Amino acid sequence: MRVPGMLKSSIAFAALCLTAALLPAQPPAAGDISPAEHEVRAELDQQAPMRDGVELMVDIYRPDADGKFPAIVYLTPYNKSGNRPRAELFASRGYVVVNADTRGRFESGGEWDPFSPLHKSDGYDLVEWAAQQPWCTGRVGMFGLSYMGWTQWWTATQAPPSLKAIVPEVAPPDHFLNCPYQNGIFVCWMMDWAGTMSGRTPHSAGPGPYGGFAVDREAAYRNLPYIEFDKSRNYLPAEWWSKWILQNTAEGEYWKSIAYQTPEHFARVEVPSLAATGWFDANFPGTPANYLGVQKYAATPEARRPRMVIGPWEHIINRHREAAGVDFGEQALIDWDGYVCRWFDHHLKQIDNGIESDPPVHLFVMGCNEWRTAPDWPLPETEWTTYYLHSGGHANSSAGDGTLDNQPPGEEPADRYTYDPDDPTPSADFQNGHIDGPRDIQESAKRDDVLVYTTPVLESDVEIIGPITAEIYAATSARDTDWMVRLSDVHPDGRALFLAEGVMRARHRDPEQDGAFNARRLSTIEPDQVYRYAIDFWRPTGNRFLAGHRIRIEISSSYYPYYLRNLNTGEDNLGLATNPVVAKQTIRHDRDHPSCIVLPVIPIQ
Repeated sequence: MRVPGMLKSSIAFAALCLTAALLPAQPPAAGDISPAEHEVRAELDQQAPMRDGVELMVDIYRPDADGKFPAIVYLTPYNKSGNRPRAELFASRGYVVVNADTRGRFESGGEWDPFSPLHKSDGYDLVEWAAQQPWCTGRVGMFGLSYMGWTQWWTATQAPPSLKAIVPEVAPPDHFLNCPYQNGIFVCWMMDWAGTMSGRTPHSAGPGPYGGFAVDREAAYRNLPYIEFDKSRNYLPAEWWSKWILQNTAEGEYWKSIAYQTPEHFARVEVPSLAATGWFDANFPGTPANYLGVQKYAATPEARRPRMVIGPWEHIINRHREAAGVDFGEQALIDWDGYVCRWFDHHLKQIDNGIESDPPVHLFVMGCNEWRTAPDWPLPETEWTTYYLHSGGHANSSAGDGTLDNQPPGEEPADRYTYDPDDPTPSADFQNGHIDGPRDIQESAKRDDVLVYTTPVLESDVEIIGPITAEIYAATSARDTDWMVRLSDVHPDGRALFLAEGVMRARHRDPEQDGAFNARRLSTIEPDQVYRYAIDFWRPTGNRFLAGHRIRIEISSSYYPYYLRNLNTGEDNLGLATNPVVAKQTIRHDRDHPSCIVLPVIPIQ
């Protein structure tokens, strides 16, 4: 059994807690927080100087009262005015909220590059600027979701002395662990994002909501070579776009300069973090990776006690109790801003409100639709359970003979399928780049280019909470290809509801030892040679498979248009390729090649 790479740092701690049970079900609670007692004064379009002379444009929301207050910084490329409602909420409770446009966006000075290392120093300078204002106590926090999670972690790795706490919500990880690349595979929604972010203000480059007008997303992504995608989609000129495509491993200086998840970067973090994400957040891996990273490496004892909340949510957390037609109940929604206020009350106002005694992990278990608390992540009582792939050589489609169970394989024939880049496996529907909930993926599983392995009907509930690893022994006739593994919950009525997945470009199969960048180098793939691929799922899950349901694993080499197609050419830079190659794929599952998935099973009390 292989324990997922990012988990090794917590095994020793988990061993001490093996007898610990999950604490009683409860969501994070706001409790007694600062009252909303202040009128709010808005000071718009102010300027904050950076060390190189560039000035960021900021909006300031503060209590209309005498005295000094703690500050909360929100640094965004999406227009500072969008955070006004939240800023006014916290200002009414005795905080000064500074909403700032990032360098090069809207009216802020400087040149825009989403991943310029200058964002790190800008975060430092903005925090210290806020701390020195006459309305500030000198204690500063940060909050915000998605890209604003990045700006918080980039800032925290610079250790500004006035920064006392952060709340990174749905923060992405480093760029080869999620976006724009996942284990070497480009996620298509980042092309949409790049188009709309290619100028100072939102730019219509299509398709769909990101671009502001209707474009056939699937057709748009078929344009070759990929390096010219900006031309076909009406991007504004942006030098950074070509860097994304041409520097397709994490080894390049462009990606190194903005990295924050290496041990050296985590070791500079001095402040406590309260992070939140959802099981269907497209940027999920950032949150648990940061939890484990600061827990092991952070500079202070306080920073080494991170907090994490995981709900049944999409990328925009805590908005809906329902996702993709599945209702998780009224308990799915919590007073999140109230809990954030409690966090800042403690760390910025230095109020002893008991939050330090809260469990470090709150999570929502789907299926039974209950909140849980735990002393650590992964859950200490996790039983890492291996499920092996089996078939008589015909696991193609959900009508095939693929099965999944806990027995190691004997002498079994391999499964084979053809991956044609001109006819890729269709992905589940997605909105704004995110597979927004447990979508039914049974239709794509009916295709012959999908291998399907399903357990017998479960006689009792099986609860799975935590990281997932797949180990597959695979060969391809091509010089390169992709491997994609999906987990779904098959209901008695035949619906197969998507839960989690792991993906890997074959030439990115050899990770570096530090575990932070796992796509530093390109491997050589010899056609028709079997290789072992260890794939850490970038999206874990927390789901109770109910009695009468089945656990299903699917394997394919495409999931389009969510992921950009691999053309199977084996070129060092796929962005320049123009001629797709059809690949004949083989998955071995026998005594010497025990392809499997390792699931984090939680004993049900």
